Amino acid sequence: MYAIFEACGKQYKASEGDTLFLEKLEQAAGDEVVFDKVLYIGDDASAIGAPYVEGAKVTAKVVKEGKSKKIMVFKFKAKKNYRRRQGHRQPYAKIEIVSIAR
Repeated sequence: MYAIFEACGKQYKASEGDTLFLEKLEQAAGDEVVFDKVLYIGDDASAIGAPYVEGAKVTAKVVKEGKSKKIMVFKFKAKKNYRRRQGHRQPYAKIEIVSIAR
């Protein structure tokens, strides 16, 4: 069984036991998170939401929080002596899907 759910403004496909990297959540490591905006549940009798499946929820556990690798943002304008360099590390939350309930 798998589910497509909406979290942090994006859609994710996951089944029980999967590990996902989401954008930073308010919950700390070790907390449980419930996503109730489920768009689709796929199994023998699949359910399609309009826009969400009634009563369906995906339960996950926050494994850890961290920052991804640093990327360099470089702005440049030719012939104007304009150069700007900036680094960015995107925060994330690593979650593990515990259960998918209908």
